Amino acid sequence: MKNKLRILFILTGTVLILSALFLCLYNINESKRAYKDSENTLAELKTAIPEPVESTTGALMTTLESDLFAPYETVTTTAAPEPAKIELDGRLYCGYLTLSSLGMELPVADSLTYPALRTSPCRYSGSVSEGDLVIAAHNYNSHFGRIKELLDGDVIIFTDCSGTSYSYTVVNVESVNGTDVSYMLDNSSDEWQLTLFTCDLSGRSRVAVRAAINQ
Repeated sequence: MKNKLRILFILTGTVLILSALFLCLYNINESKRAYKDSENTLAELKTAIPEPVESTTGALMTTLESDLFAPYETVTTTAAPEPAKIELDGRLYCGYLTLSSLGMELPVADSLTYPALRTSPCRYSGSVSEGDLVIAAHNYNSHFGRIKELLDGDVIIFTDCSGTSYSYTVVNVESVNGTDVSYMLDNSSDEWQLTLFTCDLSGRSRVAVRAAINQ
Protein backbone atom coordinates (compact mmCIF):
# COMPACT_ATOMS: atom_id res chain seq x y z
CA MET A 1 0.00 0.00 0.00
CA LYS A 2 2.80 2.40 0.92
CA ASN A 3 4.55 1.67 -2.39
CA LYS A 4 1.37 2.40 -4.31
CA LEU A 5 0.94 5.71 -2.48
CA ARG A 6 4.57 6.61 -3.15
CA ILE A 7 4.16 5.87 -6.85
CA LEU A 8 0.93 7.88 -6.91
CA PHE A 9 2.66 10.87 -5.28
CA ILE A 10 5.58 10.63 -7.71
CA LEU A 11 3.23 10.47 -10.71
CA THR A 12 1.16 13.36 -9.39
CA GLY A 13 4.29 15.45 -8.78
CA THR A 14 5.60 14.65 -12.24
CA VAL A 15 2.31 15.67 -13.84
CA LEU A 16 2.29 18.96 -11.90
CA ILE A 17 5.89 19.73 -12.86
CA LEU A 18 5.22 18.96 -16.53
CA SER A 19 2.05 21.06 -16.42
CA ALA A 20 3.96 23.99 -14.93
CA LEU A 21 6.69 23.59 -17.56
CA PHE A 22 4.11 23.47 -20.35
CA LEU A 23 2.40 26.61 -19.00
CA CYS A 24 5.74 28.41 -18.75
CA LEU A 25 6.69 27.49 -22.33
CA TYR A 26 3.22 28.46 -23.55
CA ASN A 27 3.50 31.90 -21.90
CA ILE A 28 6.96 32.45 -23.38
CA ASN A 29 5.74 31.53 -26.87
CA GLU A 30 2.65 33.73 -26.46
CA SER A 31 4.84 36.65 -25.42
CA LYS A 32 7.08 36.18 -28.47
CA ARG A 33 4.06 35.94 -30.77
CA ALA A 34 2.48 39.02 -29.16
CA TYR A 35 5.73 40.95 -29.60
CA LYS A 36 5.87 40.10 -33.30
CA ASP A 37 2.20 40.95 -33.83
CA SER A 38 2.59 44.27 -31.97
CA GLU A 39 5.69 45.21 -33.96
CA ASN A 40 3.96 44.52 -37.28
CA THR A 41 0.84 46.43 -36.25
CA LEU A 42 2.87 49.37 -34.89
CA ALA A 43 4.82 49.65 -38.14
CA GLU A 44 1.58 49.82 -40.14
CA LEU A 45 0.02 52.26 -37.67
CA LYS A 46 2.99 54.64 -37.75
CA THR A 47 2.87 54.65 -41.54
CA ALA A 48 -0.79 55.71 -41.44
CA ILE A 49 -0.44 58.33 -38.66
CA PRO A 50 0.78 61.85 -39.55
CA GLU A 51 4.11 63.00 -38.11
CA PRO A 52 3.60 63.32 -34.32
CA VAL A 53 3.22 66.83 -32.88
CA GLU A 54 3.25 67.73 -29.21
CA SER A 55 -0.07 68.69 -27.64
CA THR A 56 -0.39 72.32 -26.49
CA THR A 57 -3.92 71.96 -25.12
CA GLY A 58 -2.96 72.89 -21.57
CA ALA A 59 -1.06 76.03 -22.52
CA LEU A 60 -3.77 77.15 -24.95
CA MET A 61 -6.54 76.78 -22.36
CA THR A 62 -4.56 78.83 -19.83
CA THR A 63 -4.12 81.63 -22.37
CA LEU A 64 -7.81 81.68 -23.26
CA GLU A 65 -8.94 81.76 -19.65
CA SER A 66 -6.51 84.39 -18.40
CA ASP A 67 -6.07 86.77 -21.32
CA LEU A 68 -8.90 86.66 -23.85
CA PHE A 69 -12.08 86.72 -21.79
CA ALA A 70 -13.24 89.20 -19.22
CA PRO A 71 -14.88 87.81 -16.05
CA TYR A 72 -18.36 88.94 -17.19
CA GLU A 73 -18.17 87.34 -20.66
CA THR A 74 -19.73 84.00 -21.46
CA VAL A 75 -17.50 81.66 -23.43
CA THR A 76 -19.30 79.38 -25.87
CA THR A 77 -17.48 76.20 -26.80
CA THR A 78 -18.26 73.39 -29.19
CA ALA A 79 -17.88 69.68 -28.48
CA ALA A 80 -14.47 68.24 -29.22
CA PRO A 81 -14.37 66.23 -32.46
CA GLU A 82 -14.30 62.46 -32.23
CA PRO A 83 -10.65 61.33 -31.99
CA ALA A 84 -9.31 59.82 -35.20
CA LYS A 85 -9.17 56.05 -35.52
CA ILE A 86 -7.25 53.88 -37.96
CA GLU A 87 -8.47 50.47 -39.10
CA LEU A 88 -5.93 47.70 -39.62
CA ASP A 89 -6.97 44.15 -40.48
CA GLY A 90 -10.55 44.86 -39.48
CA ARG A 91 -9.63 46.32 -36.07
CA LEU A 92 -9.73 49.97 -34.98
CA TYR A 93 -6.72 51.55 -33.27
CA CYS A 94 -6.70 54.83 -31.36
CA GLY A 95 -2.92 55.39 -31.20
CA TYR A 96 0.24 54.03 -29.64
CA LEU A 97 2.17 54.19 -26.37
CA THR A 98 5.83 55.02 -25.93
CA LEU A 99 7.43 53.74 -22.69
CA SER A 100 10.97 55.01 -23.15
CA SER A 101 12.27 53.82 -19.78
CA LEU A 102 11.29 50.25 -20.72
CA GLY A 103 12.42 50.61 -24.34
CA MET A 104 8.90 49.83 -25.61
CA GLU A 105 6.40 51.17 -28.12
CA LEU A 106 3.00 49.51 -28.42
CA PRO A 107 -0.09 50.05 -30.57
CA VAL A 108 -3.37 50.56 -28.71
CA ALA A 109 -6.63 49.04 -29.99
CA ASP A 110 -9.64 51.32 -29.57
CA SER A 111 -11.76 48.78 -27.70
CA LEU A 112 -11.00 45.80 -25.50
CA THR A 113 -11.70 42.32 -26.83
CA TYR A 114 -9.86 39.08 -26.09
CA PRO A 115 -8.63 38.71 -29.70
CA ALA A 116 -7.36 42.32 -29.64
CA LEU A 117 -5.56 41.75 -26.31
CA ARG A 118 -3.52 38.96 -27.90
CA THR A 119 -2.05 41.51 -30.31
CA SER A 120 -1.79 44.76 -28.36
CA PRO A 121 -2.88 46.80 -25.35
CA CYS A 122 -6.48 48.05 -25.59
CA ARG A 123 -8.35 51.15 -24.51
CA TYR A 124 -10.39 49.92 -21.54
CA SER A 125 -12.30 53.16 -20.98
CA GLY A 126 -12.08 56.94 -21.09
CA SER A 127 -10.22 59.29 -23.37
CA VAL A 128 -7.37 61.80 -23.43
CA SER A 129 -9.76 64.73 -23.79
CA GLU A 130 -11.71 63.76 -20.67
CA GLY A 131 -8.55 63.06 -18.66
CA ASP A 132 -9.58 59.53 -17.75
CA LEU A 133 -7.89 57.26 -20.29
CA VAL A 134 -7.45 53.67 -19.04
CA ILE A 135 -5.45 51.14 -21.09
CA ALA A 136 -5.26 47.42 -20.34
CA ALA A 137 -3.00 44.67 -21.65
CA HIS A 138 -1.94 41.09 -20.96
CA ASN A 139 1.05 40.58 -18.68
CA TYR A 140 3.26 39.31 -21.51
CA ASN A 141 6.76 40.74 -21.08
CA SER A 142 6.33 42.17 -24.57
CA HIS A 143 3.15 44.02 -23.48
CA PHE A 144 2.45 45.19 -19.89
CA GLY A 145 4.31 42.48 -17.99
CA ARG A 146 7.05 44.98 -17.13
CA ILE A 147 5.01 48.07 -16.22
CA LYS A 148 5.63 47.29 -12.55
CA GLU A 149 9.23 48.38 -13.28
CA LEU A 150 8.10 51.94 -14.07
CA LEU A 151 9.16 54.51 -11.47
CA ASP A 152 7.64 57.77 -10.29
CA GLY A 153 8.80 60.47 -12.70
CA ASP A 154 9.09 58.18 -15.73
CA VAL A 155 7.51 59.61 -18.87
CA ILE A 156 4.77 57.88 -20.87
CA ILE A 157 3.72 59.26 -24.25
CA PHE A 158 0.44 58.48 -25.96
CA THR A 159 0.24 59.44 -29.63
CA ASP A 160 -3.25 59.45 -31.10
CA CYS A 161 -4.17 58.65 -34.69
CA SER A 162 -4.18 62.32 -35.69
CA GLY A 163 -0.47 62.47 -34.83
CA THR A 164 -0.83 64.47 -31.58
CA SER A 165 1.43 63.28 -28.75
CA TYR A 166 0.42 63.64 -25.09
CA SER A 167 3.11 63.41 -22.43
CA TYR A 168 2.41 61.95 -18.97
CA THR A 169 4.54 61.48 -15.87
CA VAL A 170 4.18 58.41 -13.64
CA VAL A 171 2.94 59.41 -10.19
CA ASN A 172 2.14 56.01 -8.68
CA VAL A 173 2.51 52.27 -9.27
CA GLU A 174 0.18 50.19 -7.13
CA SER A 175 -1.51 46.83 -6.67
CA VAL A 176 -5.30 46.89 -7.03
CA ASN A 177 -7.70 44.12 -6.09
CA GLY A 178 -8.90 42.44 -9.28
CA THR A 179 -12.54 42.95 -8.33
CA ASP A 180 -12.19 46.64 -7.42
CA VAL A 181 -13.18 48.03 -10.81
CA SER A 182 -14.50 51.33 -9.42
CA TYR A 183 -11.15 52.20 -7.85
CA MET A 184 -9.28 51.23 -11.01
CA LEU A 185 -11.40 53.70 -12.99
CA ASP A 186 -11.49 56.42 -10.32
CA ASN A 187 -9.66 59.64 -11.10
CA SER A 188 -11.83 61.98 -9.03
CA SER A 189 -8.78 63.27 -7.17
CA ASP A 190 -7.35 64.65 -10.44
CA GLU A 191 -3.96 63.26 -9.41
CA TRP A 192 -3.71 61.24 -12.63
CA GLN A 193 -5.23 61.31 -16.12
CA LEU A 194 -3.86 58.02 -17.47
CA THR A 195 -3.93 54.48 -16.07
CA LEU A 196 -2.16 51.44 -17.47
CA PHE A 197 -3.00 48.09 -15.92
CA THR A 198 -2.47 44.37 -16.23
CA CYS A 199 -3.03 41.32 -14.04
CA ASP A 200 -0.22 40.08 -11.79
CA LEU A 201 1.06 36.51 -11.94
CA SER A 202 -1.57 35.32 -9.45
CA GLY A 203 -4.38 36.64 -11.63
CA ARG A 204 -6.19 37.94 -8.52
CA SER A 205 -4.73 41.46 -8.42
CA ARG A 206 -3.88 44.14 -10.96
CA VAL A 207 -0.74 46.20 -11.38
CA ALA A 208 -1.87 49.78 -12.03
CA VAL A 209 0.37 52.60 -13.22
CA ARG A 210 -1.07 56.09 -12.67
CA ALA A 211 0.29 59.02 -14.65
CA ALA A 212 -0.45 62.75 -14.71
CA ILE A 213 -0.51 64.72 -17.94
CA ASN A 214 2.27 67.24 -18.45
CA GLN A 215 0.79 70.67 -19.12
